[in-house]
Amino acid sequence: MGRAVHRRRRRSAGRGYVEPALSGHPFADLLGFAVHMDAPGIASAAIVVDPARHFNPQGVAHGGLLYALADTAMGAALYSDLGDGELCATIELKISYFAPVREGELRCTARVVNRGKRVAHLAATLLDDKREVAQANGSFAIFRPGL
Repeated sequence: MGRAVHRRRRRSAGRGYVEPALSGHPFADLLGFAVHMDAPGIASAAIVVDPARHFNPQGVAHGGLLYALADTAMGAALYSDLGDGELCATIELKISYFAPVREGELRCTARVVNRGKRVAHLAATLLDDKREVAQANGSFAIFRPGL
């Protein structure tokens, strides 16, 4: 299974949903992702592609970078919709690549498509500065530790 994500939602008095950038995510920090929870069930993640760190031998961003960005954004989207004491973890994720990424900012927007008691399905779109470069779909487990 993928990573577990802990819930830390904040609501402002009478103003609806408020969520700062996701903090305390060592993997996202390691890769340099900026992750934001945009609304309940919706999150975004972005990174500026660095050829020295992110390219594969063919001179384009490694597919694993796009995959990790999609997985992180989808986890954050579900994270924003979890109840008290609930965690989530990736069950599976499928990604389709449409175009190579050579430079600029890579952005991913993810949303919860369907949320059950124990499994949620999410979708993500990845864009570079010019076009849509990939789409991803994933299933995530929802659980309470120790149960």
